[in-house]
Amino acid sequence: MTLTPRFLLPAALSLGLAAPSAALADVKMPAIFGDHMVLQQNLPVPVWGAADPGEAVTVTFGSASASATAGPDGKWSVKLPALSPDAQPGALKVAGKNTVVFNDVLVGEVWVCSGQSNMEFPFAEAHNVATELPKANDPQMRLFHVKTRTAHLPAPDVVGTWQLCTPATVPSFTAVGYFFGKELRARYNRPVGLIETNVGGTPAQAWTSLEGLKQDAVLSHYVNEWNRVDANYQKACAGYAAANAAYLAARKEWQAKYGREAYQTFLKWKQDCTEAIAARHPLPPKPILAVPEPLQPADPQGGPGGATTLYNGMVAPLQPYAIRGAIWYQGEANTGAAAEYRTLFARMITDWRRTWGEGDFPFLWVQLAGFNRDDIGWPALRESQAQTLSLPNTGMATAVDIGLWYNIHPMDKLDVGKRLALVARHVAYGEDLVYSGPVFQAVAKDPAGLRVTFQDTGSGLDIEKSPWIGPNVDPLPTDHLVGFELAGADGKWVPADAKIDGNAVLVSSASVTNPVEVRYDWKGSPQGNLYNKEGLPAPPFHGKVE
Repeated sequence: MTLTPRFLLPAALSLGLAAPSAALADVKMPAIFGDHMVLQQNLPVPVWGAADPGEAVTVTFGSASASATAGPDGKWSVKLPALSPDAQPGALKVAGKNTVVFNDVLVGEVWVCSGQSNMEFPFAEAHNVATELPKANDPQMRLFHVKTRTAHLPAPDVVGTWQLCTPATVPSFTAVGYFFGKELRARYNRPVGLIETNVGGTPAQAWTSLEGLKQDAVLSHYVNEWNRVDANYQKACAGYAAANAAYLAARKEWQAKYGREAYQTFLKWKQDCTEAIAARHPLPPKPILAVPEPLQPADPQGGPGGATTLYNGMVAPLQPYAIRGAIWYQGEANTGAAAEYRTLFARMITDWRRTWGEGDFPFLWVQLAGFNRDDIGWPALRESQAQTLSLPNTGMATAVDIGLWYNIHPMDKLDVGKRLALVARHVAYGEDLVYSGPVFQAVAKDPAGLRVTFQDTGSGLDIEKSPWIGPNVDPLPTDHLVGFELAGADGKWVPADAKIDGNAVLVSSASVTNPVEVRYDWKGSPQGNLYNKEGLPAPPFHGKVE
């Protein structure tokens, strides 16, 4: 049964079609400024808004102050000088013809949490929610959840409010973001502000600006896609309301005639999946309904998968709010074009840095967890993620060992957040610590087969197990290495034996007499158990003898 995605709503058009305000007489502020917000410490703090053209506006926070005059378009902006961390609530005052006051404002660390469904995955669905929810009561952690919006052009604002982190507010918030912020709070004892802006099932091109996509020839087809939408935009918008009303009427009629039967078919399929998972069998295919549901008309703006639409609706309006950095969990929607992702992902990061105007701020991401696919897309996408580490001030936390072969959304977000926080402590805060598992360095011939060397080995290589093993997942062995494969000149891959030898791994196979290539965890749902003694897993890799 086809379910209507929650983000495909007629309201998505409101940013693009909303009539301009009749008057700007009062000073008006974007939604990202509000009671309970956190301002970024030790960086200049941009503050912006709207007023009457020519209106003088003064912004004050404690002893810091800055003034500006609204331009002909009514827009104004200032920068407060860098602020010291402060857990004592203050008031941000914006004074023009009227005065806007934001209370209970703290100064600390601000991070953006973005990506697709594994970042969107809510705290309420985490495997440890029962034990962690009562502890999620921290008035020094503040949460801002951006409402899903698409936009054909950069939108003027987002919808959202700052909230204190409590057992009542955190269940719908990003689990990865929460556990990441909790680790920062424990380590640095500073206020933490988390800005969640993510949408499930969405590709990286939707989160990149049009100008950014124009910078690389390999991405020109996304620019062409945007141009096609733009050429038909006004006409499509004009007809959308009627088309959507007709769809809703047709869907109501379909539900009355076939909804019960479709629901029973869906329940039967879910039960079949449950039984297959318990038996460790492949999942049955989703049923095809004899009478399919009516199709919803296309979003005139291109939808949440369209080029630039989520950047325009959910990122651009946040800029240039001062942040320490961004954490990102996405890539599943781009596995069909994994090679292109090497360019796209790097471009998206570079583009956010350009448009935010804050330099090369720390950008950290999660390498995709395991999932029940053996096609080349998933390991190749992970490789593209690893190659993006060539950009400055970036870091990667792999989740390859905590996936579920039958579920693209593993429930262990605690360890993902912890690993991201380790990376942040090094990349963003300059700590000298072990923050990564063993990273492939080189491969060379050895009398036993191939010798693979690593960097980031920490206290040494080790065989360990995942910190979380989901239901219906068999634990891996702890007495020998698994996950390695070898190939000879013929390119045929076979499982290989492997053993730790100091800070190297010796890989061999009786069926490959002259190996020239080695790879590790090169599957959609990998089965490797190589870690360092700090308990961090080795990311997947492949290498060839030169």
